[in-house]
Amino acid sequence: MIRMKNLLWLALIGVMVVATACEDFLDVDEYFDDTLKYDSVFVSRQNLERYLWGAAGQLPDESAIFGNDVLPGETGTDEIFTLMTEGLFHGKALTLGLVSSSNLRGMNSWDPCYRVIRKANTILARINECKDLTALQRSEIIGYAHFMRGYAYYMIMSVYGPAVIVGDEVYDTNRDADYYDHGRATFDETVDYICNELETAANYIPDDVPIANFGRPNKGAAYALIARVRLHAASPAFNGGAAARRYFGSWTRSTDGAQYVSQTYDENKWALAAAACKRVIDMNRYRLHTVERVTSASGDATDVTAPLPSNVSDADFPYGAGNIDPYKSYANMFNGTTYPVQNRELIWGKTSGSIQGFTQQSFPIYMGGYNGMCLPQKVIDEFRMENGKSIEQARADGEYSETGVSRLLRYFSGYRVLRGTHNMYVNREMRFYCCVGYNGCYWPATSCSNQNFRQQTIYYYNGGNAGRDKAIQEPRNQCITGYVLKKYIHPEDNWYNGDGSTRTSKTFPIIRYAEILLSYAEAINHLNSSHTVKLPSGETYTLSRAANLEDAKFQFNQVRFRAGMPALSEEETATEEAMDAAVRHERFIEFLCEGRRYYDVRRWGILEEVESEPITGMNIESDASNYYVRTIINHSDYRNRTCDRKMVLLPLERNEVRKSHSLDQNPGW
Repeated sequence: MIRMKNLLWLALIGVMVVATACEDFLDVDEYFDDTLKYDSVFVSRQNLERYLWGAAGQLPDESAIFGNDVLPGETGTDEIFTLMTEGLFHGKALTLGLVSSSNLRGMNSWDPCYRVIRKANTILARINECKDLTALQRSEIIGYAHFMRGYAYYMIMSVYGPAVIVGDEVYDTNRDADYYDHGRATFDETVDYICNELETAANYIPDDVPIANFGRPNKGAAYALIARVRLHAASPAFNGGAAARRYFGSWTRSTDGAQYVSQTYDENKWALAAAACKRVIDMNRYRLHTVERVTSASGDATDVTAPLPSNVSDADFPYGAGNIDPYKSYANMFNGTTYPVQNRELIWGKTSGSIQGFTQQSFPIYMGGYNGMCLPQKVIDEFRMENGKSIEQARADGEYSETGVSRLLRYFSGYRVLRGTHNMYVNREMRFYCCVGYNGCYWPATSCSNQNFRQQTIYYYNGGNAGRDKAIQEPRNQCITGYVLKKYIHPEDNWYNGDGSTRTSKTFPIIRYAEILLSYAEAINHLNSSHTVKLPSGETYTLSRAANLEDAKFQFNQVRFRAGMPALSEEETATEEAMDAAVRHERFIEFLCEGRRYYDVRRWGILEEVESEPITGMNIESDASNYYVRTIINHSDYRNRTCDRKMVLLPLERNEVRKSHSLDQNPGW
């Protein structure tokens, strides 16, 4: 594989910035690299804003989830299996056991986050020196500095756990080692600090940002991140119980013996998470993205929305799916069809060249791709049938088969399921067709005018046009599971070199409204008693499972209806355990390859369980006759996979720990 060039992206900043404003978003830290030059930052508003957004641009890029990933990304989870090298796909190094405190394999986000924190502290300490700011401009810069600082700590917490909280201190760079000797806060102290920073930011930053500044966070982004952080803190691995004991039971602070992660269960943490989610819901600013249903009388027959299964409500959304197109409603958010500024589900997102560039990994070799972004069979099996049944339920009812092929040609929403499609891939839910490239899948790829590289049917068996025998020059360029990710691929996208091939611009959802709805349902489900929570912004919520279950079901069901799926059944909500299983399933599918799975399996305390499952796919070594056989991957990259409880958190770099005798390493490293 030819290594892709490293791409530099400005975090928090979309590329939809008008040309005349570009200079405001340059990283000008090189101009302010010592005390004398820092003085010039505060000479003018322009310099100060350039410094602010330049600092933001140094944060790790959350959209770099497939390769060049500073954060562990998709290749560090059970969602993606690739044969590509860990030099580009850093998360894979973690699954292969190659990460250590002496070599984080390109995933050291600790240093850049603390550099950003120092710059935020510099702004807050010296902003009064800038004399040409209006009151509104000053307020917004203060708000964004707090947001940037809270967001940097959030990244540290997500990957490393407890942070070293430096407060407002701007540390000199030429002091003795003892000056920098600081221990870590506990996990709960870190969470509270992050939430306080984001609450403060929400008091200052605007409700909306101009279209030209798409990518800047607003008040909703601050509140939504608080909800995410509170849910993380309430979850089993960080909130007492068996998972917390297994991962962190013996991990104490060396300076005073305090437990870094609480070993006492606190149900009120779920209430804090539920209240934070409910606040975002009650803003009435966000809704799930939907596209209007196309009927046979209103469009091209191939574009008509598929009929709803009989067990799905045909009421108008959000009470059913009667007036929406479930396929387009989901697919268009990711493939570039929907302009991000038109998507009210997008609480915070960014235009991502990284996502756009790594779609090449899903394309077959002859269309200019690498065949490398492979979905394991467990992901395929997790998708339901279109009527909401699991494949096990459907198999028992005679509705699902892993033998034979369909004789029907089916069109819906511009998508087509071809004649000869294996029965395993027939009558699956709409998100399956949005996300999965399977053997016999149709690829429009219409931006290419050459008929040999557009409107293609892709075959992954040995001898097929994307089979393993086509990867002779580079053996790693084979679709090792028989499935690739298509979630971010537009019908026009094509990587063939020539004849007009193009790719649409992609938007990465840093956080979207569907997450808030499912997080709210998850948190409410765990409230076995009543809790009253007053948020710093003034809202007060009294919450319990008994009182709020119907509301939680309504919010959850919106996600199901948008996908054309039936509502939660009585069995799925009858017990806390059953509803928890439903939430975990829905998050797996709804947020597939959006960067959430890595953190979910860790906070739920199921890392070792899910990562120890065999990586299986179809039998790609066979020709078409024996291809459809579940097969454990026969490659050293699978055989060398490892999973250990210490991988819940990444290690601090050894040099960081050596700098400070009070800085404790993460457990197991």
